[in-house]
Parts: sequence; C-alpha cells; structure tokens
Amino acid sequence: MATTISLTKSPNGSLLPFDEGAREFISKLKAGDAVNAKITRIRNPLFHRKFFALLGLGFDAWEPPADAQYKGQAIAKNFERFRHDILILAGFYAPVHNIRGDVRLEAKSISFSNMDEYEFDKVYNAAIDVLLKHVLTKYTREDLDRVVERILEFV
Repeated sequence: MATTISLTKSPNGSLLPFDEGAREFISKLKAGDAVNAKITRIRNPLFHRKFFALLGLGFDAWEPPADAQYKGQAIAKNFERFRHDILILAGFYAPVHNIRGDVRLEAKSISFSNMDEYEFDKVYNAAIDVLLKHVLTKYTREDLDRVVERILEFV
C-alpha cells in the first residue's frame, strides 16, 4: 500500500515528519520495518500558509446577503465554499457533470502533491486579483501584501 508523507530536514541533517499525518504514519512503523521512499521537493509550506492567511482575511471581510435562507434554513458563511469560489473565479477549476446532468465547476486541488510551486504562485496571484475585485475592494495590492505579512508574524 502506497502512502505519501511529507518530511522536513532538521538542522542535524535527519528527516523528520512535517505534519501530523506523517507523524502518525511513522509512529506505526516498527523498529526494523523497511520502507521505500520517492523523494520530491514540495512547495514552500510558508507560501501555503500565506495563501490561507490571504483567504482568511478575505473570508473575514466578506459578508453574504443578510438573512439569506434556503427552504426555511438560514444560510451560513462557509470557509471551504469561499475558498473553492475564489479558486473558481481565479480560473483554477474543472467543469464536471452532476447527477442531474448539469455542468458544475469544481475547484482544482491546491494540495502539495497536486500543484507545484510555479502553478501555486499563479493561483496565489490570481486569487489576490479576485479578492481585490470582489471582496477587499478598498485595498491596493501593496496594502494587501502588508496586511498578510503582518498576519503571518502572529501565526
């Protein structure tokens, strides 16, 4: 069974688990277990965090229509839907059919294994353009960059 985990190089040169999934996988290995590894360099994880800080800023500023309802149920803000909508508006989507035969747009995955640094940079910049146009209309690109950098200082 193939499993993909992310590792990071420590100052002493050893490879350590990068996230909880990797820690869990490694903890299940017994002493003496042998594993094969295909090593590829992943995207910059700090850039990934920067993207989510940007999305968080946009989500906090975005207000859907007040008192919106569907079949008597209040409609709540949802970060995942917001994230997907930003990616779709930024042009990173795949058209798919649903069971009724309607065409829907599905956001492309931005996971480390599905997108390299070059494409992720395009996603990041396109997402900024979408947020500046639709949500953060009082910001300039420079203002937005400064605010995101400030947020990352506290994360």
